[in-house]
Amino acid sequence: MLRILIGSLLVSLSVASASAQDVLRVSTIPEEAASEQIRKFTPLVKYLERRLGMKVVFRAVSDYPAAVEALVNKQIELAWLGGLTFVQADIRSGGKVIPILQREEDTRFRSVFISKTGSGITQLSHLKGKTLTFGSPSSTSGHLMPRSYLLEAGIDPEKDLAKLAYSGAHDASIAAVVSGRVDAAAVDMTVWRKFVESKRVDITQVNVFYETPSFYNYNWTIHVDMPAELRAKIERAFLELSTDTPEGKEILGLARATRFIPTKAENYKGMEKAARNAGLIK
Repeated sequence: MLRILIGSLLVSLSVASASAQDVLRVSTIPEEAASEQIRKFTPLVKYLERRLGMKVVFRAVSDYPAAVEALVNKQIELAWLGGLTFVQADIRSGGKVIPILQREEDTRFRSVFISKTGSGITQLSHLKGKTLTFGSPSSTSGHLMPRSYLLEAGIDPEKDLAKLAYSGAHDASIAAVVSGRVDAAAVDMTVWRKFVESKRVDITQVNVFYETPSFYNYNWTIHVDMPAELRAKIERAFLELSTDTPEGKEILGLARATRFIPTKAENYKGMEKAARNAGLIK
């Protein structure tokens, strides 16, 4: 009887393990509202299911650190991370995560500072004594890189601003400037462009007064324990996305990408240095 019970238990565990391997769990740093994340990633999930021949589940997380922890602890297998959150995941995991893909645009990414057009703020030095919001503290384009360029301009955010806030997301940062809750905000260049193109912001009222130099940013990252065959399939699926097909055009459009290209951890060494210099990584 005991042998039968043990045998049944082993079979159950084997089935559970096989079932887990039949599901790819995907998540992203929450750079925008949850409803927008779901809208953006649903077509990609369907595409990956077809290309990989397995169930793909998108799991929304509450904040940037939660995305890092989910990947490090293998609660998800594939994560869309910013440059800084990749560096944090790399350090947190002891080098057990690998960036495999990025948008071509992520090789020359920029952040922008925005303010009301009649505010008199036309350069970084004008922010002294003003109110400013970053996005999430763990955001590359909404915090780390803008902070780095503020420091280069001789502005210490904690000392030289009248008030410093963190909105948690790029769309919330834009809304804070539009509503007048803050004088200025630092946001992801591509999110700003999306707001302008969709006429969700009036550039006669709010506009860019400073654009940062370029840097490496977002990437798709996996845990090193992912099977090599699955990794290869994922890479192929992303690399073969093309605007020449309706499906590819939709997915790339939602990702604000022209195409995906391979990437590597070495591309983010400069990001790690910037984070240490800004005191965001000890």
